[in-house]
Amino acid sequence: MEEQSSIFYMKKVKTIFLSAIIVAFSLIGSQSVFAAEELAPLDIKLPIPAFLGTPTDVPDDEHLEKPTDEPRPQFMAPKGCKNLALNKKVTGSVQKPQNGSYDLVTNGDKEFNDDSYLELPRKTQWVQIDLEKPSKIYAIVVWHAHNTPHIYRDVIVQLSNDPEFKEGVKTVYNNDYDNSSGQGIGNDKEYYESHEGRLIDAKGAEARYLRFYSRGSSYSSMNRYIEIEVWGLE
Repeated sequence: MEEQSSIFYMKKVKTIFLSAIIVAFSLIGSQSVFAAEELAPLDIKLPIPAFLGTPTDVPDDEHLEKPTDEPRPQFMAPKGCKNLALNKKVTGSVQKPQNGSYDLVTNGDKEFNDDSYLELPRKTQWVQIDLEKPSKIYAIVVWHAHNTPHIYRDVIVQLSNDPEFKEGVKTVYNNDYDNSSGQGIGNDKEYYESHEGRLIDAKGAEARYLRFYSRGSSYSSMNRYIEIEVWGLE
């Protein structure tokens, strides 16, 4: 009889414990729903399209994202997100660019003209943005030269709190499928450049520095950048 009472008691305790877990998860779920209600679409201003329609003669390439005429869906992020990169300091892999200056990358001008882009030499090059302090990053938008629908090679985006990118490096985008730039094999797709730029979901990663690699394009062996936006919270 005592043994049966003990078993009954243990079952009751187990039931209460499981009920408490269910309630706890229920509350967490409610908080997640509340957090979702605090999201808002990013107010990304796009430049004027330099061409209309989708590219023709698209190669049958498993590493290439097929172009579409559909506009990019709005990106939802926590309310209060802003472009943290605006007018921030930019450095790069070469001291003297082929054309333009590093400050063009964060000056807010996304339109394509002869005076609006930075051009770096051939092979793998990079630009780096200093946000001045660690910040939560939710979205990154990169505009290379979007005057024609061409494919940029080895687009790699990394975050770190180390300006030398030797420690704590997090890669949030990498379409270098053959590791030709030496930063590891990437699983992201190559894509046709357009006036929308490339939006990258950084998922709230925290970092002060951002480094952007490229290795020319299907249009030119040079590396061009018009603008980079980093949307987040300080």
